Amino acid sequence: MGSPSGVLLSMSSSSPVASPPPTDDDSPQDPPRPRTAGSTRNIVVSLLLSALVLAAVGALTFDAGAFGRLLQHLRPELLAAAVAVAFARIGLGGWRLSQVSEGRLSLRSGTRGQLAWDFFSSVTPSVVGGGPVAAFYVARDEDLAVGESAAFLFFCVLLDQLWFLVAIPLLVLATFAIDLLPSAAGAVGGWSLLAYFGGLLLWAGLYAYATLVRPRLLVAVADWCVRWPYLRRFRETVMPEMRAYFRRARHLGSRPPAFYASGFALTALTWLARYALVYLIVRSVHAADGTLLFARSAAMMLVGLVMPTPGGSGGLEGLYALFIGPLMPEALLAPTLLTWRLLGYYLFIALGAYLFLHQLHQRRADGAPPH
Repeated sequence: MGSPSGVLLSMSSSSPVASPPPTDDDSPQDPPRPRTAGSTRNIVVSLLLSALVLAAVGALTFDAGAFGRLLQHLRPELLAAAVAVAFARIGLGGWRLSQVSEGRLSLRSGTRGQLAWDFFSSVTPSVVGGGPVAAFYVARDEDLAVGESAAFLFFCVLLDQLWFLVAIPLLVLATFAIDLLPSAAGAVGGWSLLAYFGGLLLWAGLYAYATLVRPRLLVAVADWCVRWPYLRRFRETVMPEMRAYFRRARHLGSRPPAFYASGFALTALTWLARYALVYLIVRSVHAADGTLLFARSAAMMLVGLVMPTPGGSGGLEGLYALFIGPLMPEALLAPTLLTWRLLGYYLFIALGAYLFLHQLHQRRADGAPPH
């Protein structure tokens, strides 16, 4: 996924939204710059992990005869709608970046920035996210200060946390009406999942509160952490960034409600498009319970935020088998999983890699050293 879960990294390399380019004091350290060799290695690892789990799922569940019979019930209009939703998500992400930049990024450049974010999120662990490197891409693409472009992504991360504050309670309430948690998880797995939702909700609330109301709180927590013996050596790096975060967070707290409302609406549409992609793919070949399918898609993607592998590869395929697999005939599991990953993952790697390599080519043509 174009993971927004790299909160700490995005936070530490941001500046005020739609403010003048920051000074050196406001942006003491640029986000990490993408390196071709490292990115290529991560892409290969990510694709291999995904392919291995896909192959394992296929070997265990695929039956060509049963699949052929089930394919007779294919609804091509829903499959076409899934393709449209995959591309609409890109446009919605670009629209959101353009909106939060208040005109500094056009819809076109915002869409390129969203693709870069999704691409770098696909080749870094989900728990880290690709925001910091994407900020560097956007800065180079639009000739902006890195701190300014990082600010746009920083605000999008905040909007994602606000979405989680809405989505998680709704999912927890849904457990009283539908079987949201897979039976294969058992009682221990079910309670663990609910505990995870609680922890994620707590973090999202703390992050939003500290950013908008008490920015000094996270600064104090960071200061406490880097006083530990094993973390003390990072103090000189962390604390200037946290002080810069404090200034930027105060600016975010001054934005008008309409600014947040429009940004949140686009964020909600972006996440709903992610859930709808799974819904449409499965429903195109099997009449699964629509409400349960949609809710499990949302729960699956929330769990996927903490996958330690690049782009959640391998782990997300396993989560799909756990959450979505029981809702359809076994012979459909591997084909729908492959379709979902093609439209929700491989597509973004392909488009993002093209943009990234195109920018490198342009910089070489301009005589600038590539990074």
